[in-house]
Amino acid sequence: QVQLVESGGGLVQAGGSLRLSCAASGDIFAISDMGWYRQAPGKQRELVVGLTTDGRTNYADSVKGRFTISRDNAKNTVHLQMNSLKPEDTAVYYCNSIIRRPGVLSGRSFWGQGTQVTVSS
Repeated sequence: QVQLVESGGGLVQAGGSLRLSCAASGDIFAISDMGWYRQAPGKQRELVVGLTTDGRTNYADSVKGRFTISRDNAKNTVHLQMNSLKPEDTAVYYCNSIIRRPGVLSGRSFWGQGTQVTVSS
């Protein structure tokens, strides 16, 4: 089994910072693309930023210049540094990755349980 566990969420004031982490563990052969998504109440889940295996990123316009994704391949972990947080950033943040398991030809998508980020004004 494979699991992704997010951490680092919490309550912050507008203008503050948080650093989210997502660690993948379990029966893993390889991890390809990883990314962060978020879902606010009454809204669809949206891509915050994606990170490919070769280091290419794709940030949502709303977070460009404020959020930074990074990956620690040795630890199978991806981070999201969030600076200059705004109330509209309030959402549950989910990490996602495409993971291949040993003996399985194709990768599949795995999701974490989510971590709440609340930004007060």
